[in-house]
Amino acid sequence: MTLQAYMEAAQRTSSEKFAARTSEGLCMKQLENGLMGLCGEAGECMEILKKHRHQGHKLDREKLLDELGDVLWYVAEAAAGAGYTLDEVARGNVEKLLKRYPNGFDPTRSVNREE
Repeated sequence: MTLQAYMEAAQRTSSEKFAARTSEGLCMKQLENGLMGLCGEAGECMEILKKHRHQGHKLDREKLLDELGDVLWYVAEAAAGAGYTLDEVARGNVEKLLKRYPNGFDPTRSVNREE
């Protein structure tokens, strides 16, 4: 599945996809829903790791996969609200990382980063 195909399929279940957009193409209700949900779902992923690392639970990989899917849904929701596609988000991130780490990750470049 491509990122675009995922985004189209995921947006089918967005409660805010038809909310009003600003003149800049933003849908603030959708952006807000996406960012708030992203924070909540990331917390659920962390909870799975916490239980594994500090409470003696086996790492629940199936639950983690489920929660990571929810994270992706909310990233798509926020991107749509901001007027971006997931392809644009992914491309922008790779371009940023190539500039930051042209030869792959380097701890020295990470510690002494300009931005």
